[in-house]
Amino acid sequence: MPLLYIHSRSLELIIKKTTASTLLRSIQTVPLLLYPSAFFRRKNGALYWTMKSSSVTQTQTAIQEKKQNPQIKASTLTQTKTIDKLIKDYEAIIGIETHVQLSTLTKAFCGCPYNYGAQPNTSICPVCMGLPSALPVLNSKVIEFAVKLGLALNCKLSLNSKFDRKQYFYPDLPKVYQISQFDIPIATSGYVDLDLPVEFGGGHRRFGITRVHMEEDTGKLLHSGNGGYSQVDLNRAGVPLLEIVSEPDLKNGIEAAEYAAEIQRVVRYLGISNGNMKEGSLRCDVTIRPIGQSEFGTKKTITMTKKERLSNYRYFPEPDLPEVIVKKESLNNNCQGC
Repeated sequence: MPLLYIHSRSLELIIKKTTASTLLRSIQTVPLLLYPSAFFRRKNGALYWTMKSSSVTQTQTAIQEKKQNPQIKASTLTQTKTIDKLIKDYEAIIGIETHVQLSTLTKAFCGCPYNYGAQPNTSICPVCMGLPSALPVLNSKVIEFAVKLGLALNCKLSLNSKFDRKQYFYPDLPKVYQISQFDIPIATSGYVDLDLPVEFGGGHRRFGITRVHMEEDTGKLLHSGNGGYSQVDLNRAGVPLLEIVSEPDLKNGIEAAEYAAEIQRVVRYLGISNGNMKEGSLRCDVTIRPIGQSEFGTKKTITMTKKERLSNYRYFPEPDLPEVIVKKESLNNNCQGC
């Protein structure tokens, strides 16, 4: 069976002579090649398609004899075995931090509204901008939405909690600190139950929730086309967020995707957020730790990311806000609403 090498520019001519259904049924991807590649199997040959930059390489075509096919198959088989061996040697440990932007009429600590897509710096005030002597006032809806989410995620609620200052510098964080919660979050020790799709193996899984806490969002940087400068839009600064921290219970990408989809369904059902990822209303930070086992009973952890230590944030109680007290009466009302 001859093997035809053809550049991607000439692929259009081949497609015009070959039905799309035949190509789609016969496509086979080839891993670990320098460029993204695929085989298109046909009765009288195979079309090998590799995507290269036209500015770097030129169109190359060549006919190879059938005797070279066993070598290609052997090379592909070796590469596949190598990938399988790597997968067996390592186990993924995945945790997800999910930021949910709340659908309140005003921001968390001031009376400014927030509308996605509004003109830059049109929904700001001295509190949003972090100006001296500007004092925050807590939006009570933030607490109500936090309690609803905590109950929906089967968490233990903290009837007495507080806000803390988290110190760090971002160009779009004018106060140079973020109002968040540290040691006493509004909700802890919850879980999410879900059923995995049948096409991915099915089965019931329970993923733990470490904590849910309230905090405010930062502004947004608008970068120029040539990267020469950046502009700051503070419309988003001070928008209320709920951060959901999962336990490291997820083992693969399928479980991570299903967990994120379930969180999105929950916040939309409760009416506390639109969960629109394109608008940034729901954002996920994923932490992955591959654990390799070289000998039976021993494991080696490989750190892929390095995060700031808690001491670098210099947490301390927010002096401009009182403690958060949730009354049992309001808790019962939220339970009835859920």
